[in-house]
Amino acid sequence: MKRTTLIALAATAALVLGGGYWMMQRAAVPNGKSAASAAEAGAPAGKPALTVQVVHATRGTVPLTLGASGNIAAWQEAIVGSQSNGLRLAELRANVGDWVKKGQVLAVFAADTVDADVLQARAALLEAEAQAADARSNAERARSIAGTGALSTQQINQFRTAEKATAARVQAARAALSSQRLRQGFTRVLAPDSGVISSRSATVGAVVPAGTELFRLVRQGRLEWRAEVVGQDLARIRSGQRVQVTSNAGTVVEGTVRSVAPTLDPAKRVALVYVDLPGGTDNGGLKAGMYASGQFILGEVDGWLVPQTAVVSRDGFNYVFAVANQGKVLQRKVTLGARQGELVQVLEGVDGELPLVQSGAGFLNDGDLVRVTQAAPVTAASAAAPAVSAARAPGTTGTGTAAAEPASAAPAANTSPR
Repeated sequence: MKRTTLIALAATAALVLGGGYWMMQRAAVPNGKSAASAAEAGAPAGKPALTVQVVHATRGTVPLTLGASGNIAAWQEAIVGSQSNGLRLAELRANVGDWVKKGQVLAVFAADTVDADVLQARAALLEAEAQAADARSNAERARSIAGTGALSTQQINQFRTAEKATAARVQAARAALSSQRLRQGFTRVLAPDSGVISSRSATVGAVVPAGTELFRLVRQGRLEWRAEVVGQDLARIRSGQRVQVTSNAGTVVEGTVRSVAPTLDPAKRVALVYVDLPGGTDNGGLKAGMYASGQFILGEVDGWLVPQTAVVSRDGFNYVFAVANQGKVLQRKVTLGARQGELVQVLEGVDGELPLVQSGAGFLNDGDLVRVTQAAPVTAASAAAPAVSAARAPGTTGTGTAAAEPASAAPAANTSPR
């Protein structure tokens, strides 16, 4: 009985409280509207997801380049060797790194034995000339009395033969003297061309055989860059094109394409492109044997330029977000081209009419609302770096070749949950 009474009292209290709450809600909302309907009537249309800066894409011209890498080597290297056999090296007049002129004396051999040989050859020539003069005189007398019968025909022929033999010995003696004089000249080692001494293997006091290497000379001090370029890019390179070569130390040197190798390396599938570099002190500190990268200047391209931060990569595609009326963003798929510093060229997907989200686009989705603040205008001059990668279809390059590729978009942040 008591339990039934308690249940009845609890039910009555619940009805009273519910009725009172309903009356309060009805009094707060006139005309019988619910609280939810009132909230919907007074709420804004949507809340901005982010506050963003916007920029307008602008038309601009950027240089088009093709990247590559390779070794710095001597344009031509001459080997300076010994032409005399068995002579002692008496003096060295050049060292590694010296700039020498054509015909300059680099080394001197001891000439004592050669001078003695020259004197001996000269004496042999004088002896041969004396014998030839005597034989010629005898032959002339024999010819003058040939018809008198004083000498037989055989004797006359012997005088004539002696005349010819001694004349031949004179020619041989003269040749021997010329040979010894050449050896005498070989005692001085001369530079075959102007240039820089790149190596020296000569040692004072050494007795070297003929043909021994003494020096190596970089002719005219000229260097060349042997760039490795994949076969698919060779058609874009022409003789005479300008090239910017950058060493590991950051030095940039202007060069010119001289020639392209007719064949490719079967292992690397790359071809060598030979680029002439300035010689002397104008090579920016480049040395033979250095490894350097460079850019082939292929021309210029015109198109729409946007900041790289405005481009978002998602699922293998690139997008920008345009801001329409009332802050609504529109996701647009774009095709990228060349890159210059902080700017990237857009080939398709941008018309320059609507402003684009400059940064933070990685947190947006199509149709989001944003609060807009204006950013600085985009200009080609605002790009810090002059180098531009050439636009091309995505692909891989050969080993050691930095071929131009489409500019990559700025890394996108993960899409925020909706």
